[in-house]
Amino acid sequence: MIETAAPGVSARPTLLRMGLSQVWVRFLVAIVGLALAFAAALFSTVLGESGNIWATIILASAALMLATLVGLTTVPYLARQVVTSRVRDAMDYEVTRAGILYILIAVVIGVAAVNTGNNLLYIIVAALLSAVLVSGIASALVLRSLELDIHLPEHVFAGRPMLARLLVRNASRWLPSFSIRVVPSKRKAKKRWRWEPYTLAMPRHLPPEKQWIRVPDRRLRRVLENPEKPILEQPVYFPFLAPQQQLRSDLEMSFPARGRYREDNFGLATRFPFAFLLKTRRIGLAREVIVYPKVEPPQEFLEVLPMVTGEFETFVRGRGYDLYRIREYLPEDSARHVDWKATARTGALKVREFSREDERKLRIVFDNPLPGILSAEVYERAVHLAASLGWYFYHEDVEVSFVAPGLEPTADVFAFLHYLALVEPQEATSVLQRLRASDDYNVIVTARDRGELPAAVAARSYLISPGQARSS
Repeated sequence: MIETAAPGVSARPTLLRMGLSQVWVRFLVAIVGLALAFAAALFSTVLGESGNIWATIILASAALMLATLVGLTTVPYLARQVVTSRVRDAMDYEVTRAGILYILIAVVIGVAAVNTGNNLLYIIVAALLSAVLVSGIASALVLRSLELDIHLPEHVFAGRPMLARLLVRNASRWLPSFSIRVVPSKRKAKKRWRWEPYTLAMPRHLPPEKQWIRVPDRRLRRVLENPEKPILEQPVYFPFLAPQQQLRSDLEMSFPARGRYREDNFGLATRFPFAFLLKTRRIGLAREVIVYPKVEPPQEFLEVLPMVTGEFETFVRGRGYDLYRIREYLPEDSARHVDWKATARTGALKVREFSREDERKLRIVFDNPLPGILSAEVYERAVHLAASLGWYFYHEDVEVSFVAPGLEPTADVFAFLHYLALVEPQEATSVLQRLRASDDYNVIVTARDRGELPAAVAARSYLISPGQARSS
């Protein structure tokens, strides 16, 4: 049985099965379409000379439609592929100091050759210029067959060194590469005007709680269009790569601040062979790192932790099955909890306190303030403190969860740190209004007052303001 299909429907799958790329398939289809358009135009001319008007109109219209269809579908696609290929393999050139001096010498000798008509000077100038040409071709060949890959760790903390791995491979079968540097991409800072939230406050020199007027407002500012910070700051040098060889370099990196670090492309640069030009081949290799806030305990953390721990331990005391401690008898204690052996041994009434493991539930809440409430320095201290608390209690014998505006309640500490890595002050409903009473004890990092907490939550919460601690 022979199956037939409409022209153009099965042609592409058949060609693809033959191993041709999508670009060649588009190109061959375009050639066929243009050939049909040319044939239709040719026959319309012949029929027009014979006096067949309707056939001439139909064939001419068909030729025009086929040419238009090819122009609208195939030509833009092929043009995009060419542009993409050129961008991917684009070369940047930078003349070095040695190259500038060399060109000046060549110019001086060239002027002397023109003035004197000495053939020897012309030969010297030609040799000097040919050396520049050879340098450009040799460096292009050295960079052409190189492949780059960069591996970054999944979890990165600000201020902590981490190892990144750079892999450079020479895919050429016969040509080695010399003096290769992996360099960061060249970024052009683009600024544009943008409206952003702003708080109109008077007087400006007073702290927020003492200002007379605080009105939400918006202001127009010039901001960077691409505020992402670069990943690679310093070049990495590979002196020699043999054909079909792959080298790796473990690079220690450290990011000073939290946030998003991104590179859309990297560069492979060389000055080989004469150092006249620094030629850089751009590699389209996108990499992104989310840097978590520092989790090393700040001074505020060391001051707050004993109070938080004490409040939490007091909260989890209760009737249970595990002995918490033996202490002095208080009037409100029940007689059934008296430890008679300890009482007989010490001569004073002693009672037992119990705690249940399932009561050791802690909820850390980061209440993101409105823009303008806190200075940038104080805000960063609040983020640092919240991250340190979350990281500390995550490694303790505590069932900890995390809550923040714009973050779904989660028990994953890395999701909380990811949120804190990118958080900025924003206009949003206070997370304190959405807190509901539960078995958890709440540790809340906030710039708001306790009065904004629901009464059922306030009784089992510890509030920490940036710069100072307030207990319930």
